[in-house]
Amino acid sequence: MTMPPRVRKLALAVHLTCSVGWLGAVVAYLTLDLTVATSQDPQLVRAAWIAMGVVTSSAIVPLALASLLTGLVMSLGTKWGLFRHWWVLISFLLTVFATLVLLSETGLIGRMADLATDPATSGEDLLAQPSTLLHSVGGLLVLLVVQVLNVYKPQGLTPYGWRRQQEGRMATGRRAPETATSD
Repeated sequence: MTMPPRVRKLALAVHLTCSVGWLGAVVAYLTLDLTVATSQDPQLVRAAWIAMGVVTSSAIVPLALASLLTGLVMSLGTKWGLFRHWWVLISFLLTVFATLVLLSETGLIGRMADLATDPATSGEDLLAQPSTLLHSVGGLLVLLVVQVLNVYKPQGLTPYGWRRQQEGRMATGRRAPETATSD
């Protein structure tokens, strides 16, 4: 089932907005995470952890979930399908993976933001806490791979997509090149 053109364009605009927003929010988070990893100023690290908590809960998580949902709508409502092309399936799986890792990290980020807001937490305690830099850099790289896949759309049908293509050719009376015989 494919969406009518106007609905498809609206869905695409919403999906792109959510996806690019997620990417931008991750870049903002990464900037704060670099501050936590490199600064020796306890007040700056405190502020960065608090901001990381806000960015994660108010921007990154909602945009990640919206991007996942709208990507699923786009794949199921367009000719690309979810299981027909490798690039769509890989993009979807990477997005699910990134979202799951993000959701598993939000607890730690929230606890660190709470620790940073507590006036009883010393600056030395904050400076001793590890950053989430590995996850934020990894998340950014995964999102960039997904973006490249979605822009370039490399060819390649999944086995399911190949079967569907063959069934479509048979239904229209055309022979598939692999099964054609010369007379």
